[in-house]
Amino acid sequence: MSDERRERRFATTQVEVEGRFETRILEIPAREPDAWGADAPLFVVGQPHPRVDAVEKVMGRAKYTADIHRHGMLYAAFVRAPIAHGRVMLDVSQALAVPGVLEVLRAEDLPRPIKVGGVPLLAREVAYSGQPVAAVCAESAAAATMGVAAVRMQVEPAPHVTTFEGAVAEGAPLVRASGNVMSGQPEVMERGDVVVGFAAADVTIERAYRTGSQLHCALEPHGAVCEWEGDHLTVWESTQGIFRVRADVAKALDIPASKVRVITDHMGGGFGAKNYAGAHTYVAAVLARRHGRAVRCVLDREGEQTDTGHRPSSHVRVRLGARHDGTLTAIEAVSEIPLGVSGWEASAAASFHEVYSCANVRTTETFAFVHQQPMAAFRAPGHVEGTFALERAMDVLASALGMDPLALRLRNLVRRDEARDRPFSSDGLRACFDEAARRFGWEGRRESGSSGDRMVLENGGAESNMSSGGPPTFGPTRRGFGMAAQVWGAGGGPPAYATVRLNHDGSIDVLTGTQDLGTGSRTVLAQVAAEALGARFTDVRVILGDTERTPYAPNSWGSLTTASVAPAVRTAADEAQRTLRDAAAEMLECHPDDIRAHDSTLSTLDGARRLSFAEVTRKLGNVMIMGHGSRGPNPSGVGLASFGVQCAEVEVDIETRKVRVVRIVAVHDVGRVINPLLARSQMEGAILQALGFASGEERRLDPVSGRPVNTSLHDYKLPTFADVPIIDAVCLDRVDTTANHVGARGLAEPPMIPTAAAIANAVADALGLEVDELPLTPWRVARSRG
Repeated sequence: MSDERRERRFATTQVEVEGRFETRILEIPAREPDAWGADAPLFVVGQPHPRVDAVEKVMGRAKYTADIHRHGMLYAAFVRAPIAHGRVMLDVSQALAVPGVLEVLRAEDLPRPIKVGGVPLLAREVAYSGQPVAAVCAESAAAATMGVAAVRMQVEPAPHVTTFEGAVAEGAPLVRASGNVMSGQPEVMERGDVVVGFAAADVTIERAYRTGSQLHCALEPHGAVCEWEGDHLTVWESTQGIFRVRADVAKALDIPASKVRVITDHMGGGFGAKNYAGAHTYVAAVLARRHGRAVRCVLDREGEQTDTGHRPSSHVRVRLGARHDGTLTAIEAVSEIPLGVSGWEASAAASFHEVYSCANVRTTETFAFVHQQPMAAFRAPGHVEGTFALERAMDVLASALGMDPLALRLRNLVRRDEARDRPFSSDGLRACFDEAARRFGWEGRRESGSSGDRMVLENGGAESNMSSGGPPTFGPTRRGFGMAAQVWGAGGGPPAYATVRLNHDGSIDVLTGTQDLGTGSRTVLAQVAAEALGARFTDVRVILGDTERTPYAPNSWGSLTTASVAPAVRTAADEAQRTLRDAAAEMLECHPDDIRAHDSTLSTLDGARRLSFAEVTRKLGNVMIMGHGSRGPNPSGVGLASFGVQCAEVEVDIETRKVRVVRIVAVHDVGRVINPLLARSQMEGAILQALGFASGEERRLDPVSGRPVNTSLHDYKLPTFADVPIIDAVCLDRVDTTANHVGARGLAEPPMIPTAAAIANAVADALGLEVDELPLTPWRVARSRG
């Protein structure tokens, strides 16, 4: 390490989070290990270890927030507004008469005003249907529920708007005092000159696309258990960001963050909706203080579906221009997004700037506030919607040009980050196209397909024999084939910290303040630590999800966790191993550099003398071997992105227009794959979530009242096992040592992005018709035009 770098203790770096760039301050690590290159001899990293907590979960021993029970615990449940806009008046006298009900908490009972998603907590003024307007606190969950039912409510409805068109219409009811359009919009992003680009085009196509609103539907609902001990508050919360929740709660209650402890042991999914403290958190904390007892507030399914965020619907108008040979000369897109009563700019425009090479690109994007629950980030927010519109338009253009869709895409292959005029750290998109086309059999798809009930596919390098996917259709059918691509910023970044310590018995603890959303962070980080230490994988335990016991790590969002935290863990483990070798050198009577560590054993280079980790730590007595690590800065002037290509095969019943997705082939480049088993699991989960977005999931609102009408998992159509297609999902495992010294980028969101577009293209191919709206319900497919 150079002296110049050592002198700079702190610096700033850019981190991309879900399409937006944040400037962050970091402490430059005193030492970082050399990068694990593609030829590095790795024994634990890259192996398909099962999840370390798999047995715990399968046996029901894993504790989720809803499993937390404290002595004397009380229960809280929300009274929710039945109108989309207006005012409510509450009569709580009958609720207070319910046996076991202790209190009905209202806005005036809060110690200070608190806002959730920009909306005052428990306010009588209503901005969306399902908004909490009071909270009942009781001795039992049943009493709280009965108390909610006993609250009498008078409503004064006011005119409301739930659509983009309604929100921007002249004379529309105001959703926010500042107006219904987000400040500074429409936002125009442009490179080159689209007028010149379209003038140079031989062929121009123009289309409009719509997508529905999707709900996160995490199996574990939002919830918190809060308990005070003196002036210290402990919050058990199902969250993707324990330190973010700590900051939110401390600010809302005007107490130091050091007096708030947030714990997340296990959680059952978040998908972007659990990044902050919510109404349930604040209510549980306030009631716990008022009653001097722990309070549990866990949402029921209806509350989860109506008041925890959503992926907004979208309307995107696309115009593409190209020469006869397929070269894009201009891309133009106009997107309109009804956010909800609040939210942020999850750009549907970004894909138009990132996925294909074009000198002239202009996007115009407008976000409107409407009387719906607040928008929340949802796995690749904006990119899923935008990619659907872009990739459908690419297929329409291919048809107009008489080109194969793959040939058109390869003609316009992006090789650098054209939106920011810089190279990518690793250019893997072409390799994804080649491998996806090969595995899918794109060239011979019309002749072969997967026409039988069974077929053989390569899966992760191993042959797998799987039943063909999805429920059978009846009557005459047509087969179709489609593809789509994605680019997603997934380099992660600082700050993130980790500590590694060796215990007296030779076991190893890794402490880091990240969360395991169910994605396998414990397993992946244990593999990195074991590799860096030269330890057995089974000797490593990862302790996370506790703001009081672990050092800071960022929210688990934006496909950041592995790329942010794994380098910090590796640095900490590397430091601990160096200290361990120093300690063992005297015992083995050699220089520390002449000691190798492997399989939790230290040995001299000739192998003549050796000691296990446990033998060394026992000899050290109470001396503890520890290492500390932090995430270094991102490289400047380089785009850190993950790439992917997916191909879809579908079957469409030409009488009922019911769509059956037969198979999906997904090939992604996410840098080094630390655990191929968990990587494939991540990809399959994302693809199935996208399958729901494409085929049936849609939050529906009553057009008159603005109330959600499908608030249960019975009425909201999630894919079931019967809908699951054949999924052939692989990562290319191209090590990216420019991104960080572990060589990994993010994977969580990329496989979600191109699936729906590929399916829609396949349906259009099957029918020879235009498909311009998701989800692909039979009635929408029936409306498809030629």
